[in-house]
Amino acid sequence: MTTRTIDDERLAQFATDLRGDVIGPDDAAYDDARAVWNGLIDRRPAVIARCRGVADVRAALAFAWAHDLTATVRGGGHNVAGTAVCDGGLVVDLSRMDAVTVDPGGPTARVEGGATWADVDRETQAFGLAVPGGVVSDTGVGGLTLGGGIGHLRRTHGLSCDNLLSVDLVTAGGDVVTASADEHPDLFWGLRGGGGGLGVATAFEFECHPVGPDVATCLVFYSATELRSALRKLRSFAVDAPDEVSTLVFAGELPEEDLFRGTDLHRQKFAVMACYAGPVDEGKRALAPLRELAEPMADVSGTVPYVEFQQVLDGDYPDGLRYYWKSLFLADLSDGAIDRIVDWAEAAPSPLSTVDVWHLGGAIDRTDPAAGAFAGRGAPFLLGVEANWEAPATDDANVQWVRDCVADMCRFSDGTVYLNFPGFFEEGASGAFGPSYERLAALRDEYDPTGLFAGAQSSDGAADRESSA
Repeated sequence: MTTRTIDDERLAQFATDLRGDVIGPDDAAYDDARAVWNGLIDRRPAVIARCRGVADVRAALAFAWAHDLTATVRGGGHNVAGTAVCDGGLVVDLSRMDAVTVDPGGPTARVEGGATWADVDRETQAFGLAVPGGVVSDTGVGGLTLGGGIGHLRRTHGLSCDNLLSVDLVTAGGDVVTASADEHPDLFWGLRGGGGGLGVATAFEFECHPVGPDVATCLVFYSATELRSALRKLRSFAVDAPDEVSTLVFAGELPEEDLFRGTDLHRQKFAVMACYAGPVDEGKRALAPLRELAEPMADVSGTVPYVEFQQVLDGDYPDGLRYYWKSLFLADLSDGAIDRIVDWAEAAPSPLSTVDVWHLGGAIDRTDPAAGAFAGRGAPFLLGVEANWEAPATDDANVQWVRDCVADMCRFSDGTVYLNFPGFFEEGASGAFGPSYERLAALRDEYDPTGLFAGAQSSDGAADRESSA
């Protein structure tokens, strides 16, 4: 798409109005500023407003209104659908708004909208605390939280959105509001797992929990020949697993050069990753069965700082790689589902791709489903299908593998998907929100009646809405 142009005089005035930076297509910084984590995304906004505070955000939205531009919001820029950027619109870039302030007496943390989970972990762990985040530390707090937020502490302390106490928001009309259980409760409901389109979230207040500083962890690699048996054992393990254990299995080639050499490097494998959010000695005992599912090819389990465990997967998801991910909440991990997971993992066209199984339940299910728009409560497992690849020439093959896998696996699901693994929202948003769909659509109509945020994922089926907004 051709980038919409705005005359130099108007851009110059906008730059004067902003404390942050205004970046247009003619600026040397433009290509870096419009690039996001997913190298598959190549969009050209008309203008990027790199904000430094709430006043900048208001000014950016006013500029978008005045020039009939749609707006997207960039927090960490890590949404796999690339929805932080748009063609021909305005990007509200919050990356310079990344402060984290911890109140250990609460215990709570106030987190600005451009912070990453690495920023949060660094500050909270100084007090022996944590906020449930994701499993890749350079993911943005805003996008992950507003899409739900499934991470290593999920079964113990719930989703990221379950730990929200309040959200500071600039609405499409430029109003600055705080949404919580007591103020604007309908808006707060929508922000707890409903994704974007309700405004620009400039700050979050989270409940913190005692975690670490050291945690017992499991990370074991097995031959793919044992995957079918191991998933059945995991199904049995999950029945009585303590809530302190959150387990993730990912299957593929897993070419970890620091662990494997020779023919082992490119053999099909699966890994079992888990941590115990409690005393280390208890954790070692609780995690032991996961280390004995078969004969390990490599076992790097141990007691590590929580911050370090949060960063284990960072190197596997570098900026600029090509990504396409989709998901389904599974009704069960049946023998039939397991058989198909094994087959689809073997069929991946890229050695970097995986089929993942996340054990859910615990604190996720103890949260009242009516407390937020997140639609996946009650599902015992989440299926994640990740195409990760390098060569543009293989784009179609990798995308099709994911789509075919998900279409096949729908028989084991009610069709509900995890908003942070959305593909490109090509099927619309109804599957992401389930029974919350109609209520969320009405809420977006109330807070964004003219579609200022129509470039982000929405309940009306628009293709690309930004879960950081």
